Amino acid sequence: MMIYLKTFQQKMFRLQVTMVMDMLLGSSICLLLLLSCLGEPVESRALHLDSCSVNVHTHELRKYYSTIRSDAVEGDREIGIRLLDKSLIKDVQEGQVCCFLHLVLRFYVERVFSNYASSQPQQQRCSSALANAFVSIRKDIHKCHCQCGEETRRKADSIHAEFIKLQASEAAQKAMGELDTVLDWLEGLSQKTHL
Repeated sequence: MMIYLKTFQQKMFRLQVTMVMDMLLGSSICLLLLLSCLGEPVESRALHLDSCSVNVHTHELRKYYSTIRSDAVEGDREIGIRLLDKSLIKDVQEGQVCCFLHLVLRFYVERVFSNYASSQPQQQRCSSALANAFVSIRKDIHKCHCQCGEETRRKADSIHAEFIKLQASEAAQKAMGELDTVLDWLEGLSQKTHL
């Protein structure tokens, strides 16, 4: 009788442990589902650039930029100079979007991010995250083998020409303040792609 009682208690204990484990597993799954619903979605959009496409996380770029934008704009002392005129970006010729984006990304990676400095650690992290995202997009675009026309190269050269008129740190500050223009353009391209 004692053996049966002991065996019965062991079975009951195992059953209780199994029930608790099932409840914990169920609760964990519910919690994970809830957290996934509450978390920000990572918005990746494929931009169709002439003959190829690349993924761009516009929401992520905008999030990082929003952290540094006010500092970049407030630090811009050269109000009369414009590096990235909106008309310059909007008037990119058909078949030259891939090339122009490649040249703009190269400009930001090679000239702007390397010369931009903020005293705030959070802004430095966001600037680094933007730079890394631009490098990643640039790698994807490199696979596209974009063909650049003369007019597109002139547009990119005009951006560089305005940039070198200023000291590197001032020019980088200005370019960071004008990054809104590039992000607006990317978001516009993304919307055209998904219409």
